[in-house]
Amino acid sequence: MIPPAFDYARPTSLDEAVRTLADAGEEAKVLAGGQSLLPLLRLRLAFPELVVDVGRIPGLRGVREDGDMLAIGALTTHHDVVHDPLVRRHAGLLAQATETVADPAVRHRGTLGGSLAHADPAGDLPAVVLALDAELVAVGPGGRRTIPARDFFTDYLQTTLAPDELLVEVRVPKREGWGFRYEKFHRVAQSWAMVGVAALVRRDDGHIAEARIGLTNMGATPLRASASEEALAGAGDAEAVARAAREAAEGTRPSRDASASPEYRAHLARVLTKRAVLAATGAG
Repeated sequence: MIPPAFDYARPTSLDEAVRTLADAGEEAKVLAGGQSLLPLLRLRLAFPELVVDVGRIPGLRGVREDGDMLAIGALTTHHDVVHDPLVRRHAGLLAQATETVADPAVRHRGTLGGSLAHADPAGDLPAVVLALDAELVAVGPGGRRTIPARDFFTDYLQTTLAPDELLVEVRVPKREGWGFRYEKFHRVAQSWAMVGVAALVRRDDGHIAEARIGLTNMGATPLRASASEEALAGAGDAEAVARAAREAAEGTRPSRDASASPEYRAHLARVLTKRAVLAATGAG
């Protein structure tokens, strides 16, 4: 299909981008790598009056250390996230999950910030930043604010970002020494996850001391499998992990579509949680 007509702006600074968004109000859409927005335009599922291309704004790419956090620019591509040595060392779960996003062409163009701002619950990375307890930094006319990942995703394809705010940075706590695994089930290669599970595990004296589990495509937003996280505390063998994994779908509201029923998605969440946690502990 041919997209509807729209005006186009390409600001060259962050201040200019914020002013442009503020002037346009709710009639503007932000274009970063374009891998989320362009399909919506082509299918006429989005009708912006103005597209604001932020891809040339300096200072919004790259990874740096900031104390016990990694600061990742929102325009950092998936490819660069996968191959960055700081991400691989301190946030291996993010690198591993990002490597499963779509295909190499998309990973070279798509951006971390664009994926998170799009907020598709079937996308791989929202559940990952949720499991990582990441923070998202936005800039608007009122200045800069930091939003915990648990508060960022509000509904299907919706976030707490105001129309005149721009996501500029993702801050990820360093998790060096934690085991991790991202498991997902999809019908064909490079398609959206039918269900995905992001698992982080810290072990102590042969037992799981702490676990964090993010769920992909198990509701209108990415979710944490809180019941399984609690049940995993103290687990020391595969049987205990399996028991805890049975709680993975508690409190979720998976959708029904042509790919799967809610019941099947709940089954997948339990199976994939078991696989992810066992792999994260080194037993899978």
